Amino acid sequence: MSAACAVTPSVRTELFSSTSKRSIFPAQICRPRNKCEISRREFAIRGGIVASGVSVMGTSSASQSLPGSERLAFKPEGYNFWEWRGHKIHYVVQGEGLPLVLIHGFGASVFHWRYNIPELAKKYKVYALDLLGFGWSDKALIDYDAMVWTDQVIDFMKEIVKEPAVVVGNSLGGFTALTVAVGLPEQVTGVALLNSAGQFASESRKREEVDESVITKFIVKPFKEIFQRVVLGFLFWQAKQPSRIESVLKSVYIDSTNVDDYLVESISKPATDPNAGEVYYRLMTRFLTNQSKYTLDSVLSQMTCPLLLVWGDLDPWVGPTKAEKIKAYYSNSSLVHLQAGHCPHDEVPEAVNKALLDWLSINVASKPSSPKALEI
Repeated sequence: MSAACAVTPSVRTELFSSTSKRSIFPAQICRPRNKCEISRREFAIRGGIVASGVSVMGTSSASQSLPGSERLAFKPEGYNFWEWRGHKIHYVVQGEGLPLVLIHGFGASVFHWRYNIPELAKKYKVYALDLLGFGWSDKALIDYDAMVWTDQVIDFMKEIVKEPAVVVGNSLGGFTALTVAVGLPEQVTGVALLNSAGQFASESRKREEVDESVITKFIVKPFKEIFQRVVLGFLFWQAKQPSRIESVLKSVYIDSTNVDDYLVESISKPATDPNAGEVYYRLMTRFLTNQSKYTLDSVLSQMTCPLLLVWGDLDPWVGPTKAEKIKAYYSNSSLVHLQAGHCPHDEVPEAVNKALLDWLSINVASKPSSPKALEI
């Protein structure tokens, strides 16, 4: 599963530069909540099934793959591991040619690209990695922020990929792909978004910092944290139940054929990690409250490479209006509409693979775009 929407506190906007230092963008006020935005509580119950990550377990390997489609081979021990900032990061690599880097959505893993990696690897060198806190990567007890994953992918491209590449992302992974393209323009030759997360800002203004009173700091905040831990502890227990996972998956897969035992179990197993509950709590209370710091317009205004939008128009969380708005904002873009939900790459993988391959063959060269100076 992956998160399509975010809560909307008004906060200061920041992005990395190509040297992994942060540059400050104008603060943005996000638009009022609409039908494509969900509250933190709704997300915790419905969308944040596996904040602790996803892993593939052997007992699911008997599940049948799509007729005529190759599926990523199951390896209970994982594929490859890379150490990043003292944490173990899991990744897959297959094929030869121009590199593609696939980034999963919130709560997913490399497994969510199970029907894309084998097909794309016939023409390209395909990498897929688990973001920190998800999948087979470590469940690190850190303060999660969108830029943590941007840093991770930028370093992955520098240390593992080591050559120009196209970055592809779903949901949270889509917004990460955009920030990576801005942070590493000399190595990113193109970006493809599949029902991407992220919001446009309604206007710019500097956030007004409010001084905390003694009562707020020493009484209200501690009580609030205790209450959040109790509530989110229960929600985490509920969210990791296989029946609940299946229900949520079916709510965002219009055709639920691929919501199989393999997928459900791959999502429920990582919740047994000793750190899973704490990672879930940190993601729900810290990352989600700050997600709207980073806006689509602030990122797209600095991007230079070609952009492909592959959109499941029946997504109950992120509908086609966002795709149309991105295309209107960023002229060097193409849009493919699909009759699918929030995870088109797993729901209709043949259509997504074709869209990617067609676009790659026409729009993406082997050399990256000229670097564009980041605004500071």
